[in-house]
Amino acid sequence: MTRICKNIITSIALLLTLLPATMIAGNTTVTAKIDSVAILMGKQTRLHYQIVQDKGVEGTFVSDNPQLAGPNVEIIGEPHNDTTDLGNNRIQIDRTLIVQSFDSGIWEIPAAKYMVGRDTIFSNALNLKVVPVNVDSMTTVHGYKGTADVPFNLFDYLPDFIYYYWWILVLVLALAAVGYYLYQRHKNGKPMLKSQKKEIPPFDEAIEALNSLKAAKLWQNGQEKEYFTRLTDILRRYIDRRFGINAVEMTSSQIIDTLRRNEETKAVNEQLKLILEVADFVKFANMRPLPDDSEAAWNRAQYFVNETKPVEVVADEQQAEGNGEAAKAEATAQQAKNQTNATK
Repeated sequence: MTRICKNIITSIALLLTLLPATMIAGNTTVTAKIDSVAILMGKQTRLHYQIVQDKGVEGTFVSDNPQLAGPNVEIIGEPHNDTTDLGNNRIQIDRTLIVQSFDSGIWEIPAAKYMVGRDTIFSNALNLKVVPVNVDSMTTVHGYKGTADVPFNLFDYLPDFIYYYWWILVLVLALAAVGYYLYQRHKNGKPMLKSQKKEIPPFDEAIEALNSLKAAKLWQNGQEKEYFTRLTDILRRYIDRRFGINAVEMTSSQIIDTLRRNEETKAVNEQLKLILEVADFVKFANMRPLPDDSEAAWNRAQYFVNETKPVEVVADEQQAEGNGEAAKAEATAQQAKNQTNATK
């Protein structure tokens, strides 16, 4: 009978411990409760604190170790607070924490200390039972797993300096290839670098273009407009390159007025003027020139280009120098002849 009474008293005490309790100090109350009073070792559960207080009152939890809810009971992460307005200038704050334990046993979560101004309110204490994980000692222990087959990768067999500095090797090989190429060109008597295509002088280009136009026989086949268009284009390009005048963008009258101030073209300006006048009539007035006019225009263009050909000063100087040396040699020979005659 005594044993039965003792068990009844113990059970009642345990139930009273697990039930939420409320400690009241003034108008503030703090109540603690937990979702599960028993958890498996390593599992988590939620610990709740419900605070009811007046609006505008500042309160805070005080703990010696904010990371622990109790002995061997850890707090995971940050607490979550949710506030509800109860009316009548009262609010309810629901504070939720995640707790976890890795030690089996029954652990006490002591009463939380909540301070409001000079008042200290304590919540009810809780108990948490942590159940150990059952380990079957008869379970077969397997050996190590065999080695896995790794796919073939060439870089795995290369030295580290090649793996990390391959780009230096590529650069060296490229420079070696360029050097070998230049050496072979030098060995074969060729210039190391290919020379740029030599630009054709304006005079040669114009004469070549005029000959090509004549060979096309445009005006003979009734294409007078195309013929005079190409003829004037040849002259405009020649004037542009020869005298530095942007004749391509000028009208015929502007070209004539500009060349009148040029000493090198004064003698042939009239020939150019006749060509441009006939060309303007053919291109813009749809006039069909006589065959003699078309042929005369080509002859005048050739004459204009020939008469304005640049004078090769260097060649003239060389010729004068050669003539001077010849005269000097002739004078020396004459002097020698005179000395011979005097001796006789």
